[in-house]
Amino acid sequence: MATPSKTPPGADPKQLERTGTVREIGSQAVWSLSSCKPGFGVDQLRDDNLETYWQSDGSQPHLVNIQFRRRTTVKMLCIYADYKSDESYTPSKISVRVGNNFHNLQEIRQLEMVEPSGWIHISLMNPPISTFMIQIAVLANHQNGRDTHMRQIKVYTPVEESSIGKFPRCTTVDFMMYRTIR
Repeated sequence: MATPSKTPPGADPKQLERTGTVREIGSQAVWSLSSCKPGFGVDQLRDDNLETYWQSDGSQPHLVNIQFRRRTTVKMLCIYADYKSDESYTPSKISVRVGNNFHNLQEIRQLEMVEPSGWIHISLMNPPISTFMIQIAVLANHQNGRDTHMRQIKVYTPVEESSIGKFPRCTTVDFMMYRTIR
């Protein structure tokens, strides 16, 4: 049983993106949920707003499925949970599974969370995970809650070094706007 790497409340994983070592790839995936209340689905889970959330509607386990079109290397998952706002809807036990499709998923991490508040970073490295599909399963909630709330999920891949040559990392906002050739 792994323990998540918990950041201080309010610590944003986008700070990692600004270092140039990771890139958020959730927009390249097809997202699906085991269930949701109307108006509380994938759009709210991915809208970059910490006030909105996905709310499940059914029996456990509650599932978030993330499918990529091609095999993708994933370095880290970041999940935003807020026990103070969500109480019994807050996940307390999560399983992370990877595979090629629904039929061959294997659990690689299981996390116990005690009253989480903020971004929870789940490392998927050592060895690096290269997969077509990630499934996040909510196995239990705090106070034995039935449905769950997840406010945001981010998926990060490592940034590969250029094969053309090594250039210094562009870390300022002005440089990052022009660091990619189209």
